[in-house]
Amino acid sequence: MPHLLLALALMAGGPPTRPAAPAPATAAPAASARHWSRAEFTGLLTDPELAELSGLAASRVHAGVYWAHNDGDNVARLVAIRRDGTRVGSVKIAGVRNVDWEDIDSFDLDGKHYLMVSDTGDNGGIRKTLMLHVIEEPAQLRDDAVLAPAWSIEFRWPDGARDCEAVAVDAAAGQVLLVSKKRVPPELLAVPLRPAPSAEPVVAQLLGLFDGIAQPSAQDLKQNPVYGRYRSQVSGADLSPNGRVLALLNYHSVHLYVRRAGQPWAEALKDAKPDVLALPWLPQAEGIAFSPDGASLLIGGEQVPSPLFRFRVIK
Repeated sequence: MPHLLLALALMAGGPPTRPAAPAPATAAPAASARHWSRAEFTGLLTDPELAELSGLAASRVHAGVYWAHNDGDNVARLVAIRRDGTRVGSVKIAGVRNVDWEDIDSFDLDGKHYLMVSDTGDNGGIRKTLMLHVIEEPAQLRDDAVLAPAWSIEFRWPDGARDCEAVAVDAAAGQVLLVSKKRVPPELLAVPLRPAPSAEPVVAQLLGLFDGIAQPSAQDLKQNPVYGRYRSQVSGADLSPNGRVLALLNYHSVHLYVRRAGQPWAEALKDAKPDVLALPWLPQAEGIAFSPDGASLLIGGEQVPSPLFRFRVIK
């Protein structure tokens, strides 16, 4: 989709839920004059407690702050950083394990600000059920605050194991969107954001397929027969605050899928052609987050030190 139409989708309408607290006071430039910038270096992530960064989400409470977390087999902790990589606080989530955390999302629901941590990684294809943990975003930033989940969602796939590193919350639709990593083309599945109480895990529903994500070229495979196979696999996702643009991250680019206002993703994906933003060099890109106003994307990688980049919608 041309950059102009993408910008229109990003700017059209307000967020479907309560507006983000740190939204800018000044009006955004006219949508018809906007397009995406090239990737811009914003800072360097050096925090040893984020040596395996696997997810990013913009705070809905603290202006200029992003929440991040490590990959699996680490402490069940969220770390708050600024886009230059500066650490500003952390939160431990009580009573849960970091089996294989792969993504984090921020969203508003019923006048409250939440974070969702996605324990959905499964490299070996052996997990029978997976977990999504929702916590209310803390009003104050300090190190090692402790919070319990507001609720958790246990779910399973409809037809066999999947690795999933890309999750986004569509609060207006009451859905959690899940993108498979290793299947070609990637699949979009969903579970309810607030499922009815049950002793059984929720079963994810298949909504559609993501066409338009280029697979490894012969040159990719020649240069690196092992890593080349993984460069096109989806490693992160985020939904724009107005719910119109779904950003998928892999190891070389960002793919932006757009839907009309009120259009279900199952319908939107049938003929969708993504807009593509090429990444500069970044070791194992896995974190992606829209800013609260939808006008920029922050990207991070799973190593330290690692650069942080952003794309901006500009004139």
